[in-house]
Formats: sequence, C-alpha cells, structure tokens
Amino acid sequence: MNASPLRTTSTPPCAGLYGAALADARAAGLLRPRPWPHVALGVVNLVLLAGVVASLVVWGGWWPVTVAGAVVLAVVSTQFGFLGHDAAHRQVTRRRAACTALGLLHANLLCGLSYAWWIDKHNAHHARPNDLDADPDVRPGAIVFDSGHASMRTGWRHLATRYQAWLFFPLLLLEAANLYIAGIRALVGPGLRHRTTELMLIGVHSALYLWLLVATLPWSQVVGFVAIHQGLRGLYLGLSFAPNHKGMPVLGQEEGADPFLRQVLTSRNIRGGPVVSLALGGLNHQIEHHLFPSMPRVNLGRARRIVKSLCESHGVPYTETSVGTSYAQVIRHLHAVGSAAGARRPREAGS
Repeated sequence: MNASPLRTTSTPPCAGLYGAALADARAAGLLRPRPWPHVALGVVNLVLLAGVVASLVVWGGWWPVTVAGAVVLAVVSTQFGFLGHDAAHRQVTRRRAACTALGLLHANLLCGLSYAWWIDKHNAHHARPNDLDADPDVRPGAIVFDSGHASMRTGWRHLATRYQAWLFFPLLLLEAANLYIAGIRALVGPGLRHRTTELMLIGVHSALYLWLLVATLPWSQVVGFVAIHQGLRGLYLGLSFAPNHKGMPVLGQEEGADPFLRQVLTSRNIRGGPVVSLALGGLNHQIEHHLFPSMPRVNLGRARRIVKSLCESHGVPYTETSVGTSYAQVIRHLHAVGSAAGARRPREAGS
C-alpha cells in the first residue's frame, strides 16, 4: 500500500448498484439532453467576448482596460471550455456529428486547444479514474500524485517533487500554455481524426487573437495581456479540476471492477449552489458526472439525491466538501507525496 493519501480502500463490491442508480436517473428523465441552458450560456459568453473585443478597439492602450479585458477573457475562455466538455459528453445533443462540430468550435476555434487530443485523454480518465496505470491525469509530470512515483525521481525532479505543494498553484499559471502545446504536438503526429481541420481552426484562433492584440495595444500591453489572460485561464482551469479526484483513493482490483464504486470512491463533490455550479462548469457534482457523463450538468444536482441515498443505504463512502476544504485536502496530499520523496535520498545517476 502506498504511503500517500492515494490509497487502496476496502469497500465491498455493490453488485447491481450502478444499474439501480441508472434506472432511477432514467425514470426521472435526467438523462435526456438539455440544449437550451447550454445555448443560453454560449450566448452570454459570446456577448462577453464581443465586449472584450470592443473595449480593446475603443480604449486599447489604457492599462486598466487591458488588465480588465484579460481577466474577463480568462473567465470566458474557461467557460467556453466547459461548454466544449459538455458537448463532448453529448449533454447538448446525442447526434455524433453535431457533438463533434460543437467540440471543434469551442475547443479549437474559441479556445485554441485540440479537441481530438483532449477527448482521447479525457475518455481514458473517465474509464479508470485514479488508476495509476491507466488514468493520464495521475501520471507523473510536473506534479506527482503517488509516493511510489515520487520515490523514483532523481536530480532536480526529486527536489521539485519535495516542494510540489508550494509549487502547485504557481504551476497552474502555465496550464493553458501546456494544453495548447500538448494539443499541437499531438496534431502534428499521426493517429488523430480531423487533424487538418483542427490545425486550421487553431491557426485561425491564434492568428485572430494575436492580430487583435497587436492592432489595438502597444507591445508592452500585448505581452501583459497574454500573460494575464493565459496565466489566469490556466489557474481557473486548474482550480476547477483539482478538487475532483486529487488525493482520492486508488482502488483495489475488486473495487475497480465495480462500475459504481470505481466512480464514486475516486471522486469528490464540492458543496455549493448555482453560483458554484456555474463557476465550476457543473464539475462540482463530480461523482454524478462520472456515473452519468452524458447527463446535462443542470440535472446533476437532482441526480445527487439519488446517488447519495443509494450510498447511504449501502454503506458506500460519499465524499462531499467545501471548495476551501477540497483545496486544503489536495495540498495536504501533495505535501504527503513530497515528504515521502524527501524521506528517500535519491541515488546519483549511474550509482
């Protein structure tokens, strides 16, 4: 068993519980697509985007407008990403072609990210969350989520892992750039569908983005706008995703084979009302989202009552906490993993 809070559990399998939850959700009509709430959010985001563009055209060169525009665009960019996420899960429509078109529009054209690369990665995560071998979201990278992985690091990576709890939030400022580069790298290689279309849409996004800034701002403010926008965008994305699974258990073989336990035990919900749901793109209902990925986000709150009741009646842990507590748990987990790395003195290369 690992020394870190990514741990195995001992909850017995619950045969038929996923089927019961699915039947209750379907009977309540919660699985039907709900396009109009997404349309409304999309219109609001487009209006805000147009406001940012207009403010730069009219008042470009004034630092307060530049800073405010970058902050608003960071929020809008992330919200567009949430809508693309919903479309990919077929929450808006079940039609495959329409989902792909919406995904390409929101991911590639509006956000500058590769839709195909992201969806492959995201599907793998949904299939085996917190699986150290199969979930790409917990593979070792700039941050390490498992003490076993941490103990294998040497050199500067070992030092960075020791202090990763302190580095976590600053590193999120680079997340938007990381996603952009990772998508481009995947698209220039083989294997992804619509590669040419995706590269073209990302190219259009990048060209329009830079043209707007260069045409309306002096160079010092171009640099400032990009740094603020992309930094806050990455931070917002990271703060939205971090509470969902980080520090939650790694399952044993028996639990991992149970479709209900595999999703419930590895996920963490965030308490809050409509404002929290809007800010986090519905990801605050992470347990329900993982059980029913195609369920429209506006229905997840109702599904929560079904799932929580089943968990309580069958003795299945249902993790739900506040936003602040969730971040504290994530940081404690990263600190525990870093401490485990620090307890082991790395061998020099070649020793």
